[in-house]
Amino acid sequence: MRTEIGAARGSSAVWRVLEDEVARVRAQGTAEPRVVDVGGGTGGWAVPLAAVGCRVTVVDPNQNALATLRRRAQERGVADRIVVVADDTDALTARVPAGSGDLVLAHGLLEVVDDPNRVAAALAVAAAPGGAVSVLAANRFAAVLHRALAGRLAEARHLLTGAKGVLPDDGESLSRRFDSEGLCALLEAAGLDVALLQGDGVVSDSLGEAESAQYSGDELAEFETAASMVSPLRDIATRLHVLARKAR
Repeated sequence: MRTEIGAARGSSAVWRVLEDEVARVRAQGTAEPRVVDVGGGTGGWAVPLAAVGCRVTVVDPNQNALATLRRRAQERGVADRIVVVADDTDALTARVPAGSGDLVLAHGLLEVVDDPNRVAAALAVAAAPGGAVSVLAANRFAAVLHRALAGRLAEARHLLTGAKGVLPDDGESLSRRFDSEGLCALLEAAGLDVALLQGDGVVSDSLGEAESAQYSGDELAEFETAASMVSPLRDIATRLHVLARKAR
């Protein structure tokens, strides 16, 4: 299973956690783990999970993204394993039955929604008792460091001290960035227990094409996996990844 999922787009460290979670669910007697992918429109996570036998529900309002998802699912032969809910996060609790996800994904979601607290609560409702919620979110301190190293100190200072970690009038699509403490607190306030915190993209997102070419894919992936769990490297990764669990 690691080979199939690892070939998909995404951090090897994040995929490893998802693979382990799928294996855990199967070990408890569920042959086809149920995944709810909120905001997963193009299928970058959903299709590989369906390909290893999961039943996946994707919730996303973007019809163009969903068209890409359907094409990918057809190409991989897993269209029958994916259910599409063409709606936004506000409709999550109405469109997805409570407790229906052994694994609930919210990757790249909480930094763009209007009310992250409400969405986090809805993610917790969607998770089955004992199930997990996987959150991948933009990291404030990575953005600070990148701006500072580029000599854009005024922007770096604003990202560091501003309430939401974004720049005004900069054309950013993000509404906020998180730090480790704030992201974990958000999920805990929704009634979830944080089981794992790691970084995603510690150095790989900062390397140019020439620098990346110096390393084999396995070599860079192995370093990222090792560095993802180690503070302070974890805390300056481009994204933060949290796996939180719902009580039984």
